[in-house]
Amino acid sequence: MEQASLSTSDDVPGPCTCTTVRRAARVLARVYSAVLQDAELNATQLAVLRAIQRHEGEPLSRVAEDLCMDRTSLYRAAAKMQQDGWIAIGPGPDARTRTAKIKPKGDRRLRAAAPAWSKTQTAIVEQFGRRRWAELVGELQRLAGIAEGIAPVGE
Repeated sequence: MEQASLSTSDDVPGPCTCTTVRRAARVLARVYSAVLQDAELNATQLAVLRAIQRHEGEPLSRVAEDLCMDRTSLYRAAAKMQQDGWIAIGPGPDARTRTAKIKPKGDRRLRAAAPAWSKTQTAIVEQFGRRRWAELVGELQRLAGIAEGIAPVGE
């Protein structure tokens, strides 16, 4: 189901790496968001809350880095979570940075999401195969590194 080739050469391998990985990511995001509905979270919100939890007290730029997310998108998501009372955003170690911490309402969302996330994560990994999943994680990290080496992020 690959799109028409942008290249005039048959030497270019397909399918497009970006399209293929993004397609899989969109499917996974839809699945996780659907199972997280009862916790009133989507997959992106869960990822952001968990990253804030991992990096509490650190600059939000570190959270964005952890998620490989641009800061503008993170700040937009974080502002909504702050408005909903899930997180508190405060000053960082200097005047230019902000930090975030999970508030009780956000913690309740995380705890409510945990069973559905765990069940879905386990089902997907078990069906895919634990060994194959571990290998894929490594290969995806390698692929991201290769892509960044070709066109560094931010340049």
